[in-house]
Amino acid sequence: MNSILLLLAVVVIVVMLPGIWVISLYNLLVKLRNQCRESWSNVDTELKRRYDLIPNLVAIVKGYTKHEHDTLEKVIHARNIAAAAHGSPATQAKDENTLIGLLRQLYAVVERYPVLKADQHYLQLQEELVNTEDRIQAARRFYNGNVGDLNTRLDVFPSNLVARLFRIQRADYFEIEAADQRSAGRVALGR
Repeated sequence: MNSILLLLAVVVIVVMLPGIWVISLYNLLVKLRNQCRESWSNVDTELKRRYDLIPNLVAIVKGYTKHEHDTLEKVIHARNIAAAAHGSPATQAKDENTLIGLLRQLYAVVERYPVLKADQHYLQLQEELVNTEDRIQAARRFYNGNVGDLNTRLDVFPSNLVARLFRIQRADYFEIEAADQRSAGRVALGR
């Protein structure tokens, strides 16, 4: 009788242990996927904050600059496209790159108007945008860290088997290409 109970216990353990293992790995992958979604929501919130600030910035600049209509219109157009984008992080990064480039052009325009640079409303708005950019970068780093954790777990054995079984997909990084930040620059050494 004892040998039958022992054999039954061994069979139950052998059958249940892989099931418990698969369930725990699946739960871990779902948790990582949900962390990615939550952290993307934080990035999206900060991007929307920036989108709300840009029209105010353009309105202030427009009041001072009469001949810069083309640049202002391009900024608003890029802002509208970026605000309407709800695709993957990679798709949104493309729209963000365009918007960032045009914002740099707008700041170059502002440099030509000293009175505008001294305007209190402009300075407050510019400070808000700088703070928002910092928050976007922090949220982006947190999101990309979560994406890295999920994607690493999806790549390593044996969790990759469970991920394939339940069709858990890799997440996209949110990478904003800034050529001036990516290149180290050149140093010319004279002789």
